[in-house]
Amino acid sequence: MRKFEGVANTLFVPLVARINISKKFPEYFFDSKAIELESFLPESADKGSSEYSDMASASRYYNMDIIVNSFAKKHSPCNLVYLGAGLDTAYDRLNEKFTFARWYMVDLPEVIRARKAVFDQREGEALVPGDMFVLEWVREIDTSLPSLLVISGVFQYFHEEVVVSFIKSCRKIFPKGEIIFDATNQSGLKFTNRFIKRTGNSDSLMYFSVDDGRNFAGKCGVELLEEMTFFADALKMLGRKLHLLTRIIMKVTEKKRRLMIFHLKLN
Repeated sequence: MRKFEGVANTLFVPLVARINISKKFPEYFFDSKAIELESFLPESADKGSSEYSDMASASRYYNMDIIVNSFAKKHSPCNLVYLGAGLDTAYDRLNEKFTFARWYMVDLPEVIRARKAVFDQREGEALVPGDMFVLEWVREIDTSLPSLLVISGVFQYFHEEVVVSFIKSCRKIFPKGEIIFDATNQSGLKFTNRFIKRTGNSDSLMYFSVDDGRNFAGKCGVELLEEMTFFADALKMLGRKLHLLTRIIMKVTEKKRRLMIFHLKLN
């Protein structure tokens, strides 16, 4: 049986989370393609996951899917560009609704090779190898079309100046562009890095955070369209189905706005 090979184990974490939450709370988030891919994962792929970490990851996709859905409904045709796509299965979750959209999955060459080895080639979806920050992937895209750039779980590992420079570059390239990304605030960044250090994964420290979305948008010369927390819908829909500790952490995270999704208009 084919397996995902030649990629870092961290790439499996969000996929495992989507599988776990799809099985446990399908009324909140269900990803049939993720479940289908479970057989391709190495045996140790789910090591270290918890209900809270799975919910944090799945909630990010849940909320980003809402924004992608809204954007695609407004624009036909359009580009949906997933940067640092990893093993995301957004095409499978959403494409039936938006057959007019052009999908681009951009990631490092080894990740794209892994996707090609396991995913079928799908109509309207392009798999583009390359470093998202180098911007050579732009050559594959009709940048005159309305374009939504989706960046999930990536910016955290880079310093703010790198992120700001990247967004400014995208602003020049996409005249009808928008971008969504997730980030923690400074408090959440400190909390996360303390946990990472305790687990001995000092190579996975995070650097980027956003305390004020409007202020950050100003640094990039773009407009803040919206910002949302991760768990508002999840807490309402699942309530006591969640473990007590999971609910407590989610409520604290919501109150302190430690996990956020930001939606920017580039021009």
